[in-house]
Amino acid sequence: MRLAMASEQVFPLAGRMRALLARSCAPASLASLASLAFLALLPSSAPALAAPSTFGPVIGSAILCRSHLDNAYFHDYLVSAFGPSYKHEGGAYWFKADATLWGATVTDIMISDDTSELVFVAAVADTTPDKLEESIRNAVGVRHLSMDNSAYPVRASNPGSKIVYFKTKSKIYCAKYKPLPVGRQR
Repeated sequence: MRLAMASEQVFPLAGRMRALLARSCAPASLASLASLAFLALLPSSAPALAAPSTFGPVIGSAILCRSHLDNAYFHDYLVSAFGPSYKHEGGAYWFKADATLWGATVTDIMISDDTSELVFVAAVADTTPDKLEESIRNAVGVRHLSMDNSAYPVRASNPGSKIVYFKTKSKIYCAKYKPLPVGRQR
C-alpha cells in the first residue's frame, strides 16, 4: 500500500490512468493488462519520502542529547515517516532519509535495537565534521569541541552528542545507557 501511495505522489497521472482504463469499454482483462504494463514502467524502488515537518525538532533534538531517548518511539516515528528500515546491522535499524538537520543534508538515520545496553540515535550527514559542527553551532548554538589533536578527532558537546568521521561524511549521535528497570539495582 505504501508503494502505491508513493507512486501516486511521484506519478499523479497513475490514478487518473487507472480510472480511465476502468471506465473504458475494453474488457476487464485488457484494462488490468494495460494497468500492469503502466506499473512496469514505474521505478523498482520507491524514492525516499520527504521528511515530516517535525523531523528537525524530534530527531534533531534527540541526536543533540536534548531529549529523552526511547528507541521504540523513534523506531515507530521513522517507520511512519520513511517506511521500514533498509537494513539491521551493528545493533541498529538504518533508515534512508531525504532530510536536512541544521542546514546539513542527512542521508541515513540509525536507531538502536535492544541488543545493547546503550540506547542511541544517530545520523549520517553528507558533509565533513568541521562543517557539520559549524552548521549546528550557527543553527542552535551547541558547540562540539575536539576531544584530542588527532587527524580525525571526536567532537563532543556538553549535553553529550558526538560527531565522528564516517569515511568522507560525518556521523553524529547521542548514546546513553538504558535505565534499569524499577526495583532492580546493579
